[in-house]
Amino acid sequence: MRLVLQIAAALLAVVLCWQAIVWVMAPPRFILPGPLTVISTLVDEQHYLLANAAITLVEIILGLMFGALAGILTALLVCAVPGFRQIVWPMMLVLQALPVFAIAPLLVLWFGFGLASKVVMASLIIFFPVASAFADGLQRTNQDLLDAAALTQASPLATLFLVRVPSALPALGSGLRVAAVFAPIGAVIGEWVGSSRGLGFVMLQANARMQTDTLFAALIILATLTIVLRFLVDALAKRLTPWAREA
Repeated sequence: MRLVLQIAAALLAVVLCWQAIVWVMAPPRFILPGPLTVISTLVDEQHYLLANAAITLVEIILGLMFGALAGILTALLVCAVPGFRQIVWPMMLVLQALPVFAIAPLLVLWFGFGLASKVVMASLIIFFPVASAFADGLQRTNQDLLDAAALTQASPLATLFLVRVPSALPALGSGLRVAAVFAPIGAVIGEWVGSSRGLGFVMLQANARMQTDTLFAALIILATLTIVLRFLVDALAKRLTPWAREA
């Protein structure tokens, strides 16, 4: 609740400054509409905006699911299979170094203008943070726990899933928190490159028509979705690791 109040206070301060700038400088509406104008647009175009927001939300959730699953499996393979890290990790670094806008046209070409290309884009963006954080957590398991597992003559697979994975869950939670913020970016970039629906499409259309109030309205909805998703992932991570509460 304290965090919610802090966010609300920060947003209120931003809105007040925004409205003060509009009152003092009186810019044209297509350059900077006031908060009241944006709120009016949110109400008047709510069906259009929410329908496209639902599409983007589906892309975000599917991208988060597939990207997180791929990252978790890759981290497990890196820890369980000798030599797998030396083969796969350089490829992951190269993929992460490529600008997302350079990859997006290829994904649209390969997977089409529909849902698939946006889900793949979101998955690629969040794959590396999850895989990197979880693999790092698996590699940093307390040596005393590993020694205790060795005394019980546990197999490498049993040690991985009964010792390393539980110890690495806080690191996985950190990776998922980052992924929750990056997933909307991937979905919207995919919509910018090629789509006929979604909040990214709404932004492009509004920008082309100089409907800045609609653009701001879409941004507000996207920011709200991102914040809510971040809170949900944070709650899930804390539930998975009740022993790793922050001080």
